[in-house]
Order: sequence, then structure tokens, then C-alpha cells
Amino acid sequence: MVNGGQLIQFCVRFKEQELLDAIKQHVAFHKSKSSGSFLSGKKYCRSGLAMTPGSSVFKEVLESHLMSSDYETGKAKSEAKSNSTSTKSGVGLNGKNGVSSNNGVYELLGCSVCKNLMYPPIHQCPNGHTLCYHCKVEVHNICPTCHHDLGNIRCLALEKVAESLELPCRYQSLGCHDIFPYYTKLKHEQNCGFRPYNCPYAGSECSVMGDIPTLVAHLKDDHKVDMHDGCTFNHRYVKANPHEVENATWMLTVFNSFGRHFCLHFEAFQLGSAPVYMAFLRFMGDDYEAKKFSYSLEVGANGRKLIWQGIPRSIRDSHRKVRDSQDGLIIQRNLALYFSGGERQELKLRITGRIWRED
Repeated sequence: MVNGGQLIQFCVRFKEQELLDAIKQHVAFHKSKSSGSFLSGKKYCRSGLAMTPGSSVFKEVLESHLMSSDYETGKAKSEAKSNSTSTKSGVGLNGKNGVSSNNGVYELLGCSVCKNLMYPPIHQCPNGHTLCYHCKVEVHNICPTCHHDLGNIRCLALEKVAESLELPCRYQSLGCHDIFPYYTKLKHEQNCGFRPYNCPYAGSECSVMGDIPTLVAHLKDDHKVDMHDGCTFNHRYVKANPHEVENATWMLTVFNSFGRHFCLHFEAFQLGSAPVYMAFLRFMGDDYEAKKFSYSLEVGANGRKLIWQGIPRSIRDSHRKVRDSQDGLIIQRNLALYFSGGERQELKLRITGRIWRED
């Protein structure tokens, strides 16, 4: 079979310059457009071979060229699609900016009970209804859709399909624009820097979540927390009946220091059988930022003094977690009453402190 290049060599051999020029133009046109006619009019080579549109030689050349053009066009499209797929699937465990899988398959991975995305083991009933492991326990092994006994059937096909998916972080609207393979998405979200913070106010079961500016405004407007600027503080805590020890926060104060916000907690609780008072500082931000700061707390009277120095804990750690870890200044009640002076019938503690940035 003769192709476009062979046809040009054929015509050069017979020195039909006019035909050669015309064929070159048409070959160039078809390579760029992959459509249209190959020749028009009648042309003859010196050999006497007919090159009219109806001749067999012309048809062979035309068909060969069009097949070559279709192949090149298809190859280019295939390579472009392959490059696009490679770009999207080249997402590491840390995620990359890109376009997530958008074929609707991930909708099948929503649990029929809790509506959350399912992770292995994914269970199904004999009729094919799927649900996550946790909900399987909650529904007492009965399919909530058809009420058939679930048994212990794994939906291995759906688990396998999930491996091919790439999904955006759930905190995309808060600024995280990375996409992740399905099975690493959950781990990322647990540590995503864009995930919202819980309200640090521990005196109530507050469910408000948001970024730092939102929480600062919330603490001021809704919880009426005292706001102070500066890196030093001097606070006095008074309680009329110190023998009543509640497991609740007494005081929360927010400080704006070095352009960041810190929460000073002071409270009473039972440490084993001993009633104690505790003061500690939390940083309104992530842990790696909190480690850039240090703070000290000091309490005392009558020539005696307790000093604590440490690193503020991030509000990513819950208030209870910090308190239970005893990571702060702890004062036994008897000593606190001694510091208070008088007849030890009223708690009057003055705590001073300082925050500084570590170089």
C-alpha cells in the first residue's frame, strides 16, 4: 500500500513538479486537519499512470493517508488522555492540587444508615444493600433496607473500586484544595491544617467550631470572656467557700500576645481524693505553632512561692486532656488556703505569669 510519503517519492522519480507541489500541499493539509479531499482535478505522471480521483492508485493513496491521519489523531488524543489521567492519579499520601474523581461511584460508598463514607470492612446483605461496620453493629445485624439477616458478607468489589477513587478533603470550603486517594483521605482529614477548632471554653458543653478569628469573637460575645493585650498578666481568683470543689472551669481569660491568642484556665477539681487547683495555658492554633512559645506561672505568699514553666498546649488538645495530664501549675487546697492568708475560710489566690517567644 502506498502512503503519502511514498507518493511524493514516486512523483519525484518522474519529476512531475506540478503534481508534487499539489500533493505536498494536500498532505500538509490532511496532517493538520485530518479531513477534506486529497486531490481535485486530473493529473498524470510521465509513466502514464492515471492519478484521477477514480483510479485505483489514487484510492489506495487516499485510503492509506486517511488511515495514517486517523491513527495519528487517535494516538494524540490517547496520549493527552493518558497525561491527564497521570496528572490526576499522581497524588501522594500528602495530597496534591488537582481534579478529584467525578464519576459518581463514590456515591455508592455512602453508608445507607449513617450516610458517611464507608471504609473496609464494607458489609452487604444477600440482596446487595451495603452499610459500614459500625452501623452493622448498631442495627443488630439486620439490613435496615430489606430487613434480611446481614450475616457476614463482605462487599469486596466495592472495597476494590474505592481504591481507584480520588476525593477532595472535606475541609475544601475552608481552604484545603488537595485531593487524596480514597483510603488516605480520612487520615489526612484527621490532621488537616484547615479543619476547624472546637470552642476552648470548658465551662459548658459548647459545640461551636470555627477558625481562630471566629472563636475569638465567639468567646467575647457569647461567653463574655475577658480579653487582654500583652504578654504578662496578674490575676486574682476568689472563692467564698473553697471546700466546695466542682469539676468545672472557674475562669477563662484570653490574651493577645505576639499577634496570637492564648487561653488562661484556672479551675478546681479532684485529683484522686485530693482537691486541687490548677492553672494552665492553651494556644489558639496548632501544636507546631504552640511550640514556638513558652510561659511561666507563679503563685505564693508569706515568703513562699510555687513557679511553673512550660509550653502552651494547642487547643487541638481538649481541655480535659490537658487537665488530666496535669500539664500546668497544680496547687493543693491546703497550700492554696495558706497562700490566701486570713482564717483559711476564703480562697484568695493571685497568679502572675508571662508569655514569651522562643528563638
